[in-house]
Amino acid sequence: MAQTLEALARRTASMEGIRSVVHTMKTLSVINAAPYEHAASAIAAYHDTVLEGLHAFASQSGPIPLASSDDAAQVMVVFGSDHGLCGNYNEALAEHVAMQITGKTTVLCVGAQMADALADQGVDAGKALFPPASVDGVGRLANLLTQKLDTLREDSRAHEVSVSLAYFARREAGMQAPEIVALLPLDRSMMTDLQAKPWVSRSLPYFSMPPDDLFMALIRSHIFASLFRASAEALVTENAARLALMQQAEQSVDDRLEALKSDTRAMRQSEITTELLDVIIGFEALKKDRRIGQAD
Repeated sequence: MAQTLEALARRTASMEGIRSVVHTMKTLSVINAAPYEHAASAIAAYHDTVLEGLHAFASQSGPIPLASSDDAAQVMVVFGSDHGLCGNYNEALAEHVAMQITGKTTVLCVGAQMADALADQGVDAGKALFPPASVDGVGRLANLLTQKLDTLREDSRAHEVSVSLAYFARREAGMQAPEIVALLPLDRSMMTDLQAKPWVSRSLPYFSMPPDDLFMALIRSHIFASLFRASAEALVTENAARLALMQQAEQSVDDRLEALKSDTRAMRQSEITTELLDVIIGFEALKKDRRIGQAD
């Protein structure tokens, strides 16, 4: 009995330790997600400013010729996770990406685990980039990806690339789903809306830079902001997936702890009952011996 109770006590202590770790991971997921949410909101405001710059440029330069994606080199940037404890985050996105890729596509992958998940789907991602470890790293990654896209464009025979971004995005009611967003060429409907939108100001916009240089600078800022937002959004959803998994694990641990405590209570009750029975049996034996002695 004592050994069984000791074993239950050890298992209970072990589960309580696991619960402490799970609770800590759950708390860290909530804490870590907040800075990335703020970063995503901040870059959205910056992106709006860039789009307003494109609006000002279009209002003065007239229609902007947009490249066609038919002969452009196909590039897809996939944002994964290397931090673990987030379920099938990488595998689900890799499966979605594999279904969307058609023809020869250059894949720029963020995260070694995502590269492995893509390889399992038959997609060669080459050398993976390191995912950000902090909010500061999001800007570093966006700059690095922007430079790589510039290099791919220069190496392209037509000097045009068609770029898509693949990442997990937030949905309503705390849900998330894999999403593939076209980055380049510029969305024709967006540019048409900017060109048709009237310039509401008493002063017309003015710029001194050569039009081509200004347009390329605005496009580069648009690319950087889009990459930054996709990276931040991926980190938010990664922590959300980890939080959901840790909540499930915590519930499972709590259920197991309750079962262990119930077994411990039952074992103690059984031990107490056995000891009481031993006392009663001993008492009855003494009474019987006393009656026999009195009879003699």
